[in-house]
Amino acid sequence: MKKLLLIAVALLSFNAMAQGKYEKGMTKAFELWQNGKSADAANLFERIAQAEPDNWLPPFYVAQVNIFSSFNEKDEEKLSAQLKKAQDFLNDAKAISKDNPEIIVAQAQLYTAWVAFDGQRYGMTYAPKISQLYEEAYKLEPNNPRVAFGKVEWDLGTARFFGQDTTEFCDDLKAAVALFDTYEPKGEFHPRGGGGYAKQSLAQNCEEAKEE
Repeated sequence: MKKLLLIAVALLSFNAMAQGKYEKGMTKAFELWQNGKSADAANLFERIAQAEPDNWLPPFYVAQVNIFSSFNEKDEEKLSAQLKKAQDFLNDAKAISKDNPEIIVAQAQLYTAWVAFDGQRYGMTYAPKISQLYEEAYKLEPNNPRVAFGKVEWDLGTARFFGQDTTEFCDDLKAAVALFDTYEPKGEFHPRGGGGYAKQSLAQNCEEAKEE
């Protein structure tokens, strides 16, 4: 009995140490990302993903760092490499966490990076897929701010592209922005960002927001 107790204590201690290492690593990776060291952050998230094969968050963040960085990339070869890596890690995250709205939104953002790079070449291929992904994510979790905002911003941008009036989207845009203040993340290190960008989008796209 004493031997079994010692084994149990050892296992609990090991688990606590591993959890502590994970938390420290994730915190450090976010700090690197916030300080503009995207490549270093992605590399650290990747190492954490290798150590945490059953956790969808590290591969998700590897993908997200690469996706966000791609919006400023002008070199197609570099863009392609970044988005391929992002897709590989998104696939890993999907395999761990099925029907996850955060992952679905990230997939839509990945396709959007291609459209932003060259709308004429990639718009017809990816635009329908992006719309479908946002619809899918919205059905799963309509009160998720990244889902609601991503969907309405994409719909608004599509309407503007076709020369349509975009004022009808402002109420939905305001509602989506408000969700960032009320939504509770499902756990530590779960996605919680995007509120600042959403407020900027509201101010840029809706005249009422500029006047308030």
